[in-house]
Amino acid sequence: MEDIDKFRVLVMGRANAGKTTVLQRVCNTVDKPEIFDGNGRKIDNAVVQGTLGHGYHNIEHELVFQSNPGYVFHDSSGFEAGSTQQFDNMKKFVISHAATNSLEKRIHAIWYCIPMTDYERTVTAAEQKFFNECDTGHVPVVVLLTKVDFFHLVAIEELLDEGLKMEEAKRRAIARASQLLEKWQVHIKHILDQCKFPPKFYLPLTKMHEEGTDCAALIQCTASALNEEGLERLLISTQQSSMALCIEFAMSR
Repeated sequence: MEDIDKFRVLVMGRANAGKTTVLQRVCNTVDKPEIFDGNGRKIDNAVVQGTLGHGYHNIEHELVFQSNPGYVFHDSSGFEAGSTQQFDNMKKFVISHAATNSLEKRIHAIWYCIPMTDYERTVTAAEQKFFNECDTGHVPVVVLLTKVDFFHLVAIEELLDEGLKMEEAKRRAIARASQLLEKWQVHIKHILDQCKFPPKFYLPLTKMHEEGTDCAALIQCTASALNEEGLERLLISTQQSSMALCIEFAMSR
């Protein structure tokens, strides 16, 4: 495998799916990323904030956090509104960056975020269109269930509606929230596994709103989805904050 030092991830999902927060937790920062064009030129921060504020992202742009420059992220704007052009642009990017002979320019993994705050519409036409029409080849797709902590509030509301007092509802909420997560994860998996190009793994993410949240499970899941040991090693070493993960990987080889 050619010598590369950047692990490249395409992050996908509808607006307000918590994508930026996930990337900040992975890179252990609260700062915004620096953004570069496809030729490595930094894009003016005022322009960046203006486009981010309108929910627009150029998928070709590279997002890099100074806290961990070993990652290069690409952010696909949501295409749930049914824009054919947005979908076609995303598909063209995925196919070209999955098939390129340059491992450095290739996307190594795709994280597809589905927010549980929209749990009653977890799988929209956009998700089904992507997993039925977009062949990512050897690049694994991991579905990330984001904002899972929302189920705790849903659980309390359900228990209160069932006649429990608030104290008892809070006591039982953790178990009920776990049941809700399992129910909707099974629902999502049932639908997407029937698609032509299903995800490799499904992973619920909790406490992403808390600074310092450990992302070892996400990195481990992504590493397990990769089919090249060199990429696994690169990903594990890129995750600087998880020494335990590095040791575990080394011992497993």
